[in-house]
Amino acid sequence: MEFAQPLPAYLVQRYHGWKATTYTENKVWYRHLASEGQHPRAMVISCCDSRVHVTSIFGAEQGEFFIHRNIANLVPPFTDDGDHHGTSAAVEYAVTALKVPHIIVLGHSNCGGVKGCYDMCSGTAPELEKKTSFIGRWMDILRPGYLALKQTEDVARQIELEHAAVRISLDNLMSFPFVADAVREERLTLHGLWTDIGEGGLWGFDGKAKAFEPL
Repeated sequence: MEFAQPLPAYLVQRYHGWKATTYTENKVWYRHLASEGQHPRAMVISCCDSRVHVTSIFGAEQGEFFIHRNIANLVPPFTDDGDHHGTSAAVEYAVTALKVPHIIVLGHSNCGGVKGCYDMCSGTAPELEKKTSFIGRWMDILRPGYLALKQTEDVARQIELEHAAVRISLDNLMSFPFVADAVREERLTLHGLWTDIGEGGLWGFDGKAKAFEPL
């Protein structure tokens, strides 16, 4: 483990600042969370993109959201092949153990993962087609969305594919038996959102209209 290095000094300084202010001022609440466990009000599946600040968008406090991040906020279809499935494990834990009442899939503008899928499927990123590309194989989840794109300009197609990432993830969530059961029994609701990181806009997916509407 000799390769592990000390934390950068600026992060250490930020930690001490947080401990002296935010933690100290809310010590009782933090200790309550530690002793009573978590009871999040929703699971949020969002992109790894550092510009997507889930808790800030909704003004959430510690313990309110169970957040899972991955490339392009994708949910794979259910499979019981016994392999490693990080996103599927997070969904399973949220629904069966934490019993969250809501799952939110949050997409965003200028998504690098979605752009990678677009480039891969259009033939301009052959390196992502290799079996050894973790990103490429993960973005295969979104490939059906690319095949359904309308013949519009690239910027519009990028946004359309970002929307497709949310819709496909919602469909794939319903392929999990325990999710489908919870939805059918009205113990769980699914929600799709897309945010414009530059303008601060938020759009919600209307399942009946099959369209994103501004909130």
